Amino acid sequence: MAATRACLVALVVALTFLFMEGRVTAEPTSAGSLVQRRREMGSLLRRLNKPPIASIQSPDGDVIDCVHISKQPAFDHPLLKNHTIQMRPSYNPRGMHHDSNITTHAITQIWHQNGTCPENTIPIRRTKEEDLLRASSIRRFGKKMPRSIPHLNPTNDTDTPNILRGHQHAVASAQYDKCYGTKSTFNLWKPWIARGNDFSLTQFWITGGSYNGNNLNTIEAGWQVYPNLYSDSNTRLFIYWTRDAYQSTGCYNLLCSGFIQTSNQITIGGSISPMSTYGGTQYDIDILVWKDQAGGNWWLQVGGDYVGYWPSSIFSYLADSASTIMWGGEVFSPDAGQTSTHMGSGHFPNEGFGKASHIKNIQVVDSSNCLNPTSDVGFITEQNNCYNVQSDTYGDWGTYIYYGGPGNNHNCP
Repeated sequence: MAATRACLVALVVALTFLFMEGRVTAEPTSAGSLVQRRREMGSLLRRLNKPPIASIQSPDGDVIDCVHISKQPAFDHPLLKNHTIQMRPSYNPRGMHHDSNITTHAITQIWHQNGTCPENTIPIRRTKEEDLLRASSIRRFGKKMPRSIPHLNPTNDTDTPNILRGHQHAVASAQYDKCYGTKSTFNLWKPWIARGNDFSLTQFWITGGSYNGNNLNTIEAGWQVYPNLYSDSNTRLFIYWTRDAYQSTGCYNLLCSGFIQTSNQITIGGSISPMSTYGGTQYDIDILVWKDQAGGNWWLQVGGDYVGYWPSSIFSYLADSASTIMWGGEVFSPDAGQTSTHMGSGHFPNEGFGKASHIKNIQVVDSSNCLNPTSDVGFITEQNNCYNVQSDTYGDWGTYIYYGGPGNNHNCP
């Protein structure tokens, strides 16, 4: 009984601190509700943290669990109970663009300094109790808020503008009858975050469907800095997916069932390094997602590693193809329009290479499984004096964008 009281006191103190910091919403604080929350947390932790074969303590504070490939969270999905793992894609896209005149720099994940996961396992970042305590709700842990993507059909979407929901974007967008993936090279930065529940990310969105009827499907990949999710300001590789416009399906990384990982080298949600510096050395990472037309799965490749795939069965529109792809940056803050959280490098596109953040070699996979440059893009920004984007095509860079900004400044808002 004494131990139970001690746990409750500790939980009350932790929740009070987080509430004062503005990191949780007001929830009942009775002893009964705290016990219920504690039970929900324990149940979720047991579901997320599968029994590992080995564990690696990362220098950045993460614990990386090496979980047998057949025991990963994906197989909690009811549609994947009898799924047979596809270890490699059947075909790679043709026409992959390579920089012939630009020196590449090796990108690593920080946990690699202390070990590797054995064959037939996958590395999973362990979810800790303190991660759940930072969440506004257990039910929404690891999920984006509904309608957080840029407007896909502005003339038909009369909902509240994104900026009023806390999101700002600087993205390039292209629409197609049908497309089957994208590849791009992301410039790596560590943007400054103004407050703990702000985030800044760079990604691409592969989408089908729309908000009408909540049938938007997305596949997303890139890098982000998100202290409230990860407890630090490290730049981390991330993925996301949804099939119902972020209402209930999908989540970040492996925090819900769906994405099937095959690589024992890459931790989704793990820190990556090194980072670019203003006016100094620039570091990039290649990310490719494409639909393997033989099996129908959407494969993720990071650098030279096949990381895993989203089975087509978890989608509706994306079970066939995508219709819109976007590339660029996003900032979330409850103070959107006034936040000083940086996007990209924190500098505007007109500053150019080494100062503004870029995404280059932007290509799209067509119905013949060929990668082609895209040039006919439109731009989406909420306040271009806060964050902006511009595009061009040039030599080894192919189609590229510069994007980003400092947020609040004398011209913003």
